[in-house]
Amino acid sequence: MPSSVGVTRSLDFGAFSAGPASPSMTLSPQRRGPGDPCYQVVEGAIWKTSLLSSGPVTARIVKSARTTVDCEAWGDGAPEFIDRLPALLGAHDDATGFAPEEPTIASAHRRVPHLRLGRTDRVMEALVPAVLEQRVAGKDAFRAWRLLVTKFGTPAPGPAPEGMRVPPPADVWRRVPSWEFHLANVDPGRARTVVGCAHRAAALERLSSRAPEEARAALMTLPGVGVWTAAEVAQRAWGDADALSIGDYHLSNVVGSTLLGHRIDDEEMVELLEPLRPHRYRAVRLLEVSGMARNPRFGARQAIPNLRML
Repeated sequence: MPSSVGVTRSLDFGAFSAGPASPSMTLSPQRRGPGDPCYQVVEGAIWKTSLLSSGPVTARIVKSARTTVDCEAWGDGAPEFIDRLPALLGAHDDATGFAPEEPTIASAHRRVPHLRLGRTDRVMEALVPAVLEQRVAGKDAFRAWRLLVTKFGTPAPGPAPEGMRVPPPADVWRRVPSWEFHLANVDPGRARTVVGCAHRAAALERLSSRAPEEARAALMTLPGVGVWTAAEVAQRAWGDADALSIGDYHLSNVVGSTLLGHRIDDEEMVELLEPLRPHRYRAVRLLEVSGMARNPRFGARQAIPNLRML
């Protein structure tokens, strides 16, 4: 399909679930920093690119009424993207059994009862930025993603905002030279993980057909992919409501400070959230979007190491 031809769809959430449409709330975890070349917000409209099995796509997503979302997509992947739109926007998210008794989480749920977890089913598009975010400050990881995608991705089809790019395919990630990772301030360990995952890309994309817990376990068989990285992928690629980001630099402190009034470690967080299984990530996300999450800061921010000088 020529990139100049747009495919449109209106999605009425009244036909799927109660509550208003909330595309920005559902899609915001897909954005890797304000300069993400694959996700931009312009005058209230969300612009998103992706590389689907049928080809590249640029989509413009906007809430047009209380329960309605309109989408227009361009590129060879446009029909496939439009077909996947309900899943992406969380129309099929199943919150059955989620009835939190913990007072703060219950309050967050009352504030945002219409939270929906979406899924992209694009594993590499979630995995590569998650690997780049391992053990480094978010600002540094976002910069690396922006530089690498801008250089090795392709121009976004259709009338996308200036500078938007489509993420590179796996065969391009496999061939990114080591010095390009170095220039993006990505250490050799993370670079090897990205390249190694790209070599397994076909098998990784098939994980979308498995149960989320099984798929997470399969991800963790890859060198360099641990519990945290697998959870970050599962949240975005599969809308996994139980994918708790254990090992996150801030999360346990946020959960502890919000629910208990003091900082806790990962082990204590897992124990605290165990009664919420299989909706532990949903509970954390509710705290975030409801505005109830607390993260008291202690001391100065950690400096970003400049690997390019080494």
